[in-house]
Amino acid sequence: MSTATVSTLKGARLPKWSPYAIAGGSVGLAIAIGLGAGLDSRVQWGLIAAILFVVGTYGIAARVEGKRQAKDRIATSLVWVAFLLAVIPLVSLVWVTVVRGVKVLDFYFLTHSMGVVADTEPGGGIYHAIIGSLEQVGLATLIAAPVGVLTAIYLVEYGRGKLSKAITFFVDVMTGIPSIVAGLFILSLMLQFDMQPFGFAGSLALAILMMPVVVRSTEEMLKLVPNELREASLALGVPKWRTILKVVLPTSIGGITTGIMLSVARIAGETAPVLLLVFGNPFINTNPFEGAQSSLPLYIYQQYANSAGSGAAYDRAWAASLTLIAFVMILNLVARGIARWKAPKTGR
Repeated sequence: MSTATVSTLKGARLPKWSPYAIAGGSVGLAIAIGLGAGLDSRVQWGLIAAILFVVGTYGIAARVEGKRQAKDRIATSLVWVAFLLAVIPLVSLVWVTVVRGVKVLDFYFLTHSMGVVADTEPGGGIYHAIIGSLEQVGLATLIAAPVGVLTAIYLVEYGRGKLSKAITFFVDVMTGIPSIVAGLFILSLMLQFDMQPFGFAGSLALAILMMPVVVRSTEEMLKLVPNELREASLALGVPKWRTILKVVLPTSIGGITTGIMLSVARIAGETAPVLLLVFGNPFINTNPFEGAQSSLPLYIYQQYANSAGSGAAYDRAWAASLTLIAFVMILNLVARGIARWKAPKTGR
């Protein structure tokens, strides 16, 4: 087949740099339209640019490459636009938090509590809130992770009949309950026994929120384990419990660990149950089973709510927010490290 015939079959194609050129032209035209129409919001400019990019891509591709290829390009353009719409607010949030949080985030801030410092005064730190968050989230994880993993094992490996369906139904219901409801449930128990606010009460509410997430993520990971591995183990005469312990769990441990860490990140920022049950404490309390405690999300809320326009309180709230984001990020990095370390070796 000659070169001319191959060129005819391929048809005309837009150059590789054309999406960037269309995107640049769309941004420039959107800015011009925004300025001409008196639109002050850059969000509106971005939406106009996204619409122009999609429409422009389809129009140019249809003219040069044909309508069939244009439909493919417009689908790709919509994917990129959706990706940017999701990423830009996230990047903006992290950027603003970093810029405002580094103002007071230093060693002193991380190693001191509020103590006798008023919310409207400069100084103080988040040491007491860090201790409270670590203890409350840690205790909640110790409660929820084993229960959630064992429940998922039952549903996947043993669950049959009405009991399995009932557990699945209630797990689905628990996944969507508001955090305030979990807090009110534990609060009702505390009122029944005439108990004062303490850190472990917050851990119980957080464990309720964490359990269904662990169950769902672990269940999906266990379902991904090939049945051939189970059948090969059982064919060798290995008991089912040992097959689960030595074959199924090691194969899926990476996904299970990631799911647990994601559930920890989900509860680490909860404020409502902690506000109801832990109550907050400006002083250091290392005993989660006695007396009120603080936590990072509760500290952020209290600094903002009780600031009375104080710039020092706002700075502390932003610095605590940055610390909380770093805490969640570290948890995710640790989860990835554990998942990679515990993943089954496939090489010889």
